[in-house]
Amino acid sequence: MENGLNAQAKADKSGPERTCIVTGEKGPPEAMIHFALSPAGEVVPDLRRKLPGRGVWTKLSYDIVHEAVRKQAFSRGFKTKAMAAPDLAANVDAIIEQDALQFLSIVNKAGLVVTGAAKVEEAIRGGDILALVHARDGASDGTAKLERIARARFRAEADRLERINLFSSSQLDLALGRTNVIHAALGAGEASAAFLYRARRLADYRSNEAGKQPIAASTDGGAPSIEAGPTDGQSPGTWKDA
Repeated sequence: MENGLNAQAKADKSGPERTCIVTGEKGPPEAMIHFALSPAGEVVPDLRRKLPGRGVWTKLSYDIVHEAVRKQAFSRGFKTKAMAAPDLAANVDAIIEQDALQFLSIVNKAGLVVTGAAKVEEAIRGGDILALVHARDGASDGTAKLERIARARFRAEADRLERINLFSSSQLDLALGRTNVIHAALGAGEASAAFLYRARRLADYRSNEAGKQPIAASTDGGAPSIEAGPTDGQSPGTWKDA
């Protein structure tokens, strides 16, 4: 019986659609967040969708998670008293952000990252890059210069080059093991595609946050130009369970 329940729980997390406990809207798992309940009755974000039980779902949105806490939607969803931390929405943001930064570190270890304005400019002119990463606290003139070079190099295809401006320079320093990282370019590869998937989820989660402007992780929301699409709604390619 236990194996049967586990199999059912796994199927529940990998099916085509989920229902948000706040809005009642349905969506694919990759557009949602799964929450489980700990033995102590605490609401736990389950980004990997590996915790036991069917759990409940919300849309991938800071505001919606905050609303779920405010309206005690988790208790209704779990059909039992569920203790959700007041800062649950911020905690989820931190988890998604750290997940993305960890994968940026993996991209670096795979030798797919170049940093520094001059090297990034050279990479753009070479043409074999998947994305540009700019520190959100970096000077706008440096970003604007690289943007002009990218548009001159890729012309009509420039909008397919993804731009990430979700992280501070200090966060990029830690992820890449370097100092004063303001600009970086990512080469094409499976690790890069996995990072970009997570960066998009972070941008989507923050895009409706009250009092903050939407942050785009991509100019057009398109998939990276690499054959490594999401296999199960968690992340691309063989990195899905990392």
